[in-house]
Amino acid sequence: MQQIFNFLIRNKNNILFLLLLALSIFLTIQTHSFHKSRFISSANFVTGGVYNWANNFQTYLHLDEYNARLLEENKELRNIITNLNVKDTAVAGDHLDTTSFSGDYYFRSATVINNNYSKVDNYLTINKGENDGIEPEFGVVTSKGIIGIVDRVNDHFSRVISILNSRSKINAQLSKTNHFGSLVWNGKDPNVVQLIDVPRQAPLQQGDTIITGGRSLIFPKGLPIGSIKDFSLDPTQSYYTININLFNDMTNIGYVYIIENVNREEIESLEDLDE
Repeated sequence: MQQIFNFLIRNKNNILFLLLLALSIFLTIQTHSFHKSRFISSANFVTGGVYNWANNFQTYLHLDEYNARLLEENKELRNIITNLNVKDTAVAGDHLDTTSFSGDYYFRSATVINNNYSKVDNYLTINKGENDGIEPEFGVVTSKGIIGIVDRVNDHFSRVISILNSRSKINAQLSKTNHFGSLVWNGKDPNVVQLIDVPRQAPLQQGDTIITGGRSLIFPKGLPIGSIKDFSLDPTQSYYTININLFNDMTNIGYVYIIENVNREEIESLEDLDE
C-alpha cells in the first residue's frame, strides 16, 4: 500500500494533468454539438468494427461445422432424389426445384424463425407462406429427419406442428421390415419420441433405424426419423412402445425443407367418393 502512495506522490503532476485533460475533452464534447456528434460517430464506428470482427472470427471458428452441414445436406438430398426416382430436377435459387418425381413430391427450402421445444405442444414458425406455395398438411424435414407438419399459413409465414407436440401422430416403420406404428411424443425429453402400436411380432434391436412409413399423403416413405433407444411390450395388448432417439436436434433447427405431395388433392378426391 505504501508503494502505491509513493507512486501517486511521485507522479502527482502527471496524474493531475491527465485528469484535467480528460475533463477538458469531456466538457468540450458535451458543450459542442459538432464535437459530440463526431465522437459518437467514431465510437459507433469502433464498436461496429469490434462487433463485425467478433462475428467474422466466430464464423471462422465454425466453418468446419457449416461445411459439414452443407455436405450432409447435399448427401441426403441426393439420397432423397435417388430414392424417389427423380426424372428431371434442377437447383434454382434458394430451393430444390423438382419438376417431375415418380413419387410426385416437390421440395422447397425455408428458414426457421421461431422454435419451441420446452412445452407439451410445441410449434415452429418458418419464413415461407401462401405466396411461396405453402399450404397446410405439407411435411417439414431437414437432411437428418422429419420436423413436423404445416398447420397454419398466411402470406409470408407458416406455423408447423412439431413432432414434439401431443397432437402430432405420424406413420412410421422399422427400416428393416414393414412393421409400422404411430409416432407420438410423451412430452418429456425433446430428443426422444415414441413409436406405439408396433406388433409384438416385429423384430426389434437397439440402434435399429426408424423411417417414415409412406402410408399418408404428407411424407414419402423412407425419410429418416431416429434410432431405437429401448422398448417395452404391453402384455395386455401385445404391442410395443418404442423410445426413439431423434436424428435431429430439435433444439437447434435452422433450415428446413417443405414437402408437397402434388397429387394429394387428386388422391383425396378419389378416396372421398367412397364416403
